[in-house]
Amino acid sequence: MSVGAPEIVLEQLRGLPGGEALLELAAGREDIELVGGAVRDLLLGHTPRELDVVVADDAIGFAGELARRVGSLAGENPDERFESTFHERFRTALVWWDGGQIDVATRRAEAYPTPGALPEVRAGTLEQDLLRRDFTVNAIAVTLDGEHAGEVHAAPGALEDLRAGRLRVLHDASFVDDPTRLLRLARYRARLGFEVEDHTAELARTAIAAGALETVSGARIGAELKLALAEADAVASLAALSELGVLDALHPRLRFEQPVVRAALALLPEDGRPEVALLASLLLPLALRAGKDQRAEIVALLDRWDFPAGDRDRVAAAAAAVPRLIEELSGAERPSVLRSAALGVPPEGVALAGALGCEEPARRWLEQTRHVHLQITGDDLLAAGVPEGPEIGRRLEAALKLRLDGELADGRDAELTASLQALV
Repeated sequence: MSVGAPEIVLEQLRGLPGGEALLELAAGREDIELVGGAVRDLLLGHTPRELDVVVADDAIGFAGELARRVGSLAGENPDERFESTFHERFRTALVWWDGGQIDVATRRAEAYPTPGALPEVRAGTLEQDLLRRDFTVNAIAVTLDGEHAGEVHAAPGALEDLRAGRLRVLHDASFVDDPTRLLRLARYRARLGFEVEDHTAELARTAIAAGALETVSGARIGAELKLALAEADAVASLAALSELGVLDALHPRLRFEQPVVRAALALLPEDGRPEVALLASLLLPLALRAGKDQRAEIVALLDRWDFPAGDRDRVAAAAAAVPRLIEELSGAERPSVLRSAALGVPPEGVALAGALGCEEPARRWLEQTRHVHLQITGDDLLAAGVPEGPEIGRRLEAALKLRLDGELADGRDAELTASLQALV
């Protein structure tokens, strides 16, 4: 694995959102390091998603200075943007703006009172701060300030693991203390293409078998799943979660079928949401199980994982509709029948049904049939004397079915006549 020289970190940092302001502030201090994934990515020649900084003390004070500096450069005042994001318990603050974000933390040490609990935090040294992290490749810091600018600090073996493309935990209790690291292990493995070190892999298997993930709140599991679904290659992230046994541990019926997922994503239209299709695909075994209220079970699981209500309902509707769609789409030769089967189902559900054997009708619906509309509206029927009420919708639906099946001439007049003559 090619790893750049430390001075490259400072050079590249200047070109990143907020990097110039960060370095200007650091020049007058002696306690600022860039740390974690940002250093890892810059040393690998990648562009980090965000910047993480540690200071010796007063993260909120430094974040305030940084926010004002970034705001000045951007021509705006972002003071309120960091005040509401300061987390006193974890001694962290977040500076964010339209173009990026910088996380600021006070150097700290951590202890876990019980397995899976949030850590108890206390002030610590830079070395302690590095050793509290998840994997060695994320336990690297580069000094940003003064005459020591560019100096590298790393946990034992961190730089060697980075060069080797290897994921290794920092201590044997890592996955027991914080089992969400199991999900991060899969995500980093997929994103970075790194191998999992043998002892770390054994520790992960042992933690999963011992039920470590059951000690973590559903909200924290959900947060990690959302990050996995947001990866540039989310398919690879879910595949890694499956291969490591994490999905089985989260729920015994979760399944990741890569051919099905890729076929569904290939069918998904522009207004579809890949992350919804991916999550719905994991939950398909729950939807395909007979004799249960499938949608309610899916909703309950997504609630436990703290997914927003809108996302939860869309995923549940997509997954729960698939068994019916598989049966009904295969016999939907007429466009009006296709509409009756697929109308109201999120496009992700139709794409999943298509991936499971109904590709041609699913494609027709997603690409053609659902986009067919009448030129007339309910106002035209009201003007023609049809009383306001459900009859308006029934007459419009009857005319639309005729148009879909090629039994209606083009034009508003033909549509209006068909609507008025419909037997409703």
